[in-house]
This record gives sequence, C-alpha cells and structure tokens, in this order.
Amino acid sequence: MAGLMESVGSGGPILLVLAVLSFASITVIIIKALELLSVLSGEEERSAAIALWAQAKRTEAQKRIGKTTPADRVLGFAMSGLLRSLPPALLASEIERRGSAELLNLSRRLRFLELTAMISPLLGLLGTVLGMIQSFQELELAEGAANASILAGGIWQALLTTAAGLLVAIPAAVAAGLFSARIERAAQSIETAVGHLMLAEEAARTSAPTPLDQS
Repeated sequence: MAGLMESVGSGGPILLVLAVLSFASITVIIIKALELLSVLSGEEERSAAIALWAQAKRTEAQKRIGKTTPADRVLGFAMSGLLRSLPPALLASEIERRGSAELLNLSRRLRFLELTAMISPLLGLLGTVLGMIQSFQELELAEGAANASILAGGIWQALLTTAAGLLVAIPAAVAAGLFSARIERAAQSIETAVGHLMLAEEAARTSAPTPLDQS
C-alpha cells in the first residue's frame, strides 16, 4: 500500500478514499437493484382484484392481493379500511401515510449514490490539484537539472485521481437516476391501484340494490 501511494504522489490518499467509495457504491447498487427488481410486479393480480371488488366480491378480491410490492400492501390496506368503514378523511390520510412510508423505504441508500456521484469528481479534482502542487515543487527543487519528464510524470499521476473520480461517479449517477425513475413508477402504481379501487367502490355502491329494488 505504501508503494502504491508513493507511486501516485500526493494523490494516493485520495485514490484510497475513492476506492472505498467505489466498493461501497457498487455494494449499494447491487442491493438496490435486488430490492427494486420486482417492485412493479403484480399489476394483473391487482387489476383482477379490483374487478372483483367492483362486483361486490370483496373477500375474493382481498385474497387476490399479495404483500410483495408496495402497491399490493397499500391496496390491501385500502380494501381493509373500506371493509371496516373508516371515515373517508381518515382512510385517505392513512393511505397517503402508508404510501409515503413505502416510497421512503424504497429510497433508502439512494441518497448515498447521489452524494457519491457528486463528491467523487471533486475528490478527483482535489487529488489532481495536490499532485500538480507537488510536481511544481519538485520542478522548483530540481532548479537547473529540471526537464520535461519531471513535470510530465507528476502531471499524469495527478490526473489519475481525476479519472478515478469520474470512474466512481458515473456508475453511481447512472444507477441513482435509474433507481429514482423506478421508484417514481412504483409511486404511480400505488396511486393507480388506489384510484381504481375507489372507482370500483363507487361502482359497487351505485349498482347495489336498494330496499325498493329488493321489494
């Protein structure tokens, strides 16, 4: 390790920090990819359950809803709340709270990727500046014996940190963007499922026979 740091000049500690950030970001990317892999699944089952709900087959509808995805869990709670005849304002507030909690859970560790994408190039630039300072110091100390190879060697070592910073930042930025888009789609799935359920509930109430119809 000491030899590696010596070979890259004052950029050695910066490269070590970037290596740690790279390992951590790759780990987070893998974890988040696995977490979000099936977050949009179950749409057909939810649609079938809502169709059953519109036909006043509430027990069957509830059985069709799983607990795998955020949309499943929020929709299942909404059905349970309707069955318990919760006040509309309370039910809407609780649905919103649970939806927000689901999205907050999906967004865990995403901020780390965004911060990694932001600070890695800055760390690389810092390493480059420190390396350039060291190179010019060596050039000054060489006095009359200075040649282009002294300056060139220091420059490429300094620029190495910039390249390393970009190599760490780019995958983190791309992953953060892709994950954010998938979480937004998950939020839309929750809103769509709950909205369709409320329409189905209204349709079921409208089509329910009145006492006069039963007579």
